[in-house]
Amino acid sequence: MIPVVYEDAALVVVDKPAGLSSEEGVIAALREQWQCPDAFVGVVHRLDTGVSGLMVYAKTPAAAAHLSRQITQSQTAYAVQDGRAEGAPEPPRFIKQYRAVVAGAPDQNLPETGVLRDYLFKDSRKGRVFPVSRPRKGVREAVLEYRILSTAGECSLVQITLHTGRTHQIRVQFASRKHPLYGDGKYGSRHKGSIALQSCGLQFVHPVTGKDMKFELPLPQTGPWREFLE
Repeated sequence: MIPVVYEDAALVVVDKPAGLSSEEGVIAALREQWQCPDAFVGVVHRLDTGVSGLMVYAKTPAAAAHLSRQITQSQTAYAVQDGRAEGAPEPPRFIKQYRAVVAGAPDQNLPETGVLRDYLFKDSRKGRVFPVSRPRKGVREAVLEYRILSTAGECSLVQITLHTGRTHQIRVQFASRKHPLYGDGKYGSRHKGSIALQSCGLQFVHPVTGKDMKFELPLPQTGPWREFLE
């Protein structure tokens, strides 16, 4: 059973388990739970398979289109905010927030708060993403803002708001500053286990009612997260 956080006739918000793909895996699980193999499940955003947390899926084509427009609007709003595009400033409507456990404490590479900006290149043959020094073909700019909430032992708990949605973005941007995510062996973590990255907050406008929707998940109680439980 996939945990359902909220559901109505237009959409469903789930807490995707780590290890389940955000496309085929979640869609199949929802159809099985609904006992409706042909149910419409519209994918409007994605999470890496190894990452857990909040996702919204549309239950009608109209809702999918509406949510997709919100995501496009938010990408434009963040681009204007970051100086990557021109236009009138406006607040993003679709907001994705994450939390992660990263190696180390704040330092000159990763101050307590800030904005990370990098050019990333996705090498599909190697299944990895690499930071590069300048734009070129196949390179996309990645931007996120973060705040280190606390440090315990050899790790820190970080809150993250994505401004762009690049493949492996959070993982690569922190690893490139010598602070890889706990459990992320692909990008340099010495610790084994699941990647300590959770989609913990989601905000958007309901595609039918126009109501502001906001969802949050508590801190996980297993693995490296336990060090940060109150």
